[in-house]
Amino acid sequence: MISRRHTLSLLAAAQTEKNLRVVVRFETTLGDIVVALSGDRAPGTVENFLRYVDAGLYDGGVFHRTVKMDNQPQSPVKIEVIQGGPNLEKKQSFPPIPLERTSRTGLKHVNGAISMARSGPDTATGDFFFCIGDQPELDFGGKRNPDGQGFAAFGLVLKGHDVIRKIQKSPATGQRLSPPVKIDRLRRVE
Repeated sequence: MISRRHTLSLLAAAQTEKNLRVVVRFETTLGDIVVALSGDRAPGTVENFLRYVDAGLYDGGVFHRTVKMDNQPQSPVKIEVIQGGPNLEKKQSFPPIPLERTSRTGLKHVNGAISMARSGPDTATGDFFFCIGDQPELDFGGKRNPDGQGFAAFGLVLKGHDVIRKIQKSPATGQRLSPPVKIDRLRRVE
């Protein structure tokens, strides 16, 4: 007879295994972006992201921020990213997650990396960003964030770099995309 605890452990292991090789597709008003998630190296971050995906919280969400070389005059450390997040009208989110530092995961903020946005360590919830070009100052020890802890990279774009560039070049007021670029759907790809 298998105990309840053992059954739950097997289910958790199966879920973790399922999250190791996950590909997701962002369907946006400017085109699709296909991303491979690194559940083997950033399991907590991938699990968090997939909670939002599976709950449908990114459907109707938006890319709301574009950071380009010419729109960050106050920052001594320049980066290039686009940032998006869940549909705020759904009024649901999950608790913040621990920061999986690049020094531990080995994942880097290279061109096409997806990473979780945060204000401080252990504050990431549903907002994410894509790197445009290599962005080593977003890794652990980087100088973009004063705490030096970096951000949690957790996957890489397989297809849709052109869409990311279109989003980055969309009209903006400062760093705020105006209008935001809508995420129609975000789903796992079987």
